[in-house]
Amino acid sequence: MSDSKAEIDLGFGEAVYDEDGNRLGTVRGFDEHGFYVTTEDGIAAMSGEHLSTRSGEGELMWRCWDCGEMGDIEEIPETCPACGAERESIYYWVED
Repeated sequence: MSDSKAEIDLGFGEAVYDEDGNRLGTVRGFDEHGFYVTTEDGIAAMSGEHLSTRSGEGELMWRCWDCGEMGDIEEIPETCPACGAERESIYYWVED
């Protein structure tokens, strides 16, 4: 990993690569902590085992940006089952 703190301008749908040039996925969301990536096949996504919230343990889930539907992170759908939004609209969510 590089020690430089170069600022990179990323947008929705842009590809993200690791330091060896392997494609990890595409940018699908942003928040105050950074950005979310839709992972490519064969790339391990993060688990909820390391997460906690101010009120205690949190549960990692998926959530639809368009309608707010949520579900089990182990069963991320290709499209939102409630509104039909594409997978790019689905992001990780920590539920208390």
